[in-house]
Amino acid sequence: MLKRVHFPPSLLPYLLVAPQVAITLIFFIWPASQALYQSFLIEDAFGLSTEFVWFENFIALFKDPIYVETFWRTAYFSLAVAGLSMGLALVLAAFADRVVRGATFYRTLLIWPYAIAPVLAGALWVFMFNPTLGIVAYALDAMGIEWNHKLNGSQAMLLVIMAAAWKQVAYNFLFFLAAMQSIPKSVIEAAAIDGAGPLKRFWTIIFPLITPTTFFLLVVNMVYAFFDTFGIIHAVTQGGPANATTILVYKVYNDGFVGLDLGSSAAQSVILMVIVIALTVVQFRFIEKRVEY
Repeated sequence: MLKRVHFPPSLLPYLLVAPQVAITLIFFIWPASQALYQSFLIEDAFGLSTEFVWFENFIALFKDPIYVETFWRTAYFSLAVAGLSMGLALVLAAFADRVVRGATFYRTLLIWPYAIAPVLAGALWVFMFNPTLGIVAYALDAMGIEWNHKLNGSQAMLLVIMAAAWKQVAYNFLFFLAAMQSIPKSVIEAAAIDGAGPLKRFWTIIFPLITPTTFFLLVVNMVYAFFDTFGIIHAVTQGGPANATTILVYKVYNDGFVGLDLGSSAAQSVILMVIVIALTVVQFRFIEKRVEY
């Protein structure tokens, strides 16, 4: 017969979780509540007068064609960054899983980009693609391709997508590689004995077994593209040219800290938070059903 274990009342568990609860309250709950309250206000540029306007800031945003365009641009940008970074990381992890000699050195080189700050990552790509000094821009010009992301909006968007994806490849690579190495080798060897080639083994055995990791990385990469790419965009294009690379998180900064429209900026931050929460819920509610555990 099993006996229930009873622990005496203690203050220790509450003391252990208190720092994390305090951090959550100070750096998330409090700023989020302030942004929600600010979204119902309209202030002048100097903060001398404030008016409570309820949902007028939200209504004005959805009537603004520039904001709607920014919304669809953010969706395109996020899907492109997540798809490119996860695709490259999956290919690199598949090759790294087969490396025998120098595996540690090879994996270390692939992990390094994750240690670089987003602003520095953006600066690296700016130097490489600088229309007058960049080595990549020079090579493209030699091939007859005119590159100037400062004037061409499509090229600017392509540049920030590549920079943001490159920054996240190392993170995805770590998880994909760990997931592949956790697969029993006997399963792969049995498929090889049955005559399955490398590609067939990957698509029929390896990839289905790492779908939990793929699902996790999909959620993480979408959140990354929505929020953590601000530094890259600010360093590379500053939202230009002509707002061609302005996504939602950068528009929040631009309207709030540059345009000093605090009410609209707070409303945008609330909408952005709701979008990310809804996107995560949808991914867990519908996409997770296709995941094989």
